Amino acid sequence: MSDKAILTCALTGVLTDPTQHHVPVTPEQMAAEAKAAYDEGATIMHCHYRQQTPGKGHLPSWDGALAHEINDAIRAACPGVVINMTTGVVGRDQTEVLKYLAFNKPEMAAMNAGSLNYLKTRKDGSWAWPPMVFDNPVEKVAEMLAVMKANDIIPEFECFDVGIVRSVGLYLENGMVGHADYNFVMGVASGMPCDADLLPLLIKYKHPDSPWQATLIGRQNVWPVHQRVAELGGNLRTGLEDCFYLPSGDKATSNGPMIAALARCARNAGREVTSPEETRTMIAKMAWS
Repeated sequence: MSDKAILTCALTGVLTDPTQHHVPVTPEQMAAEAKAAYDEGATIMHCHYRQQTPGKGHLPSWDGALAHEINDAIRAACPGVVINMTTGVVGRDQTEVLKYLAFNKPEMAAMNAGSLNYLKTRKDGSWAWPPMVFDNPVEKVAEMLAVMKANDIIPEFECFDVGIVRSVGLYLENGMVGHADYNFVMGVASGMPCDADLLPLLIKYKHPDSPWQATLIGRQNVWPVHQRVAELGGNLRTGLEDCFYLPSGDKATSNGPMIAALARCARNAGREVTSPEETRTMIAKMAWS
């Protein structure tokens, strides 16, 4: 187990409405929220980007120039920070995503590692949205990995189910990638539950010696699982993309208090959090050869 934990802040998310929640949208807001998280120990910023037209801030943008402006603003506010860009799109066509990645060349990017029926029901049993497939077939994964390799971008494999965790091991065996940084995404209604008892099995089935973290989606019930992640040696992630509630049950109005609570989980487990320099040293081990 590493004696230090990397903290990642997921600043805003994909569709959260900024008129209802305190999620950042503009470059200035993104930089300010990143700085609040950075000051509490976050050294990786996982970034989604939103349309900037008034009234459209709840919608995603794949504009490479906008992403570049936001990334620059974050880096200026947070010296040495690592940018981790989102990539996930429903459907086979990811042309816009590949272009925006190649244009920006971030240090890291999310790599959705397998497909999932993406479902949720309301209290009355009706669908919260029309049932859909978050489709990530092997050819789509390979296409994304090729662009990441060409631009020296480290993939972070997002795994929504146990079979996807095992698939990453097959990508390694097949030579599609040489190293794996696992992200266990827990709490999607039709994916893995946010359950601390599941963590030892996920660690068992990931590739040996590969780093891992957990994205925990939910309310304040996620915090005991964050604590278990820290105790088991994982890196830690939270932010207003994943959760709106602090361990106390109070609603968070900024990413800063969320990361402060996450740092406490690490320290409760006897671990410190990494500096930006230490984070870069650790992720360098996963760089493409």
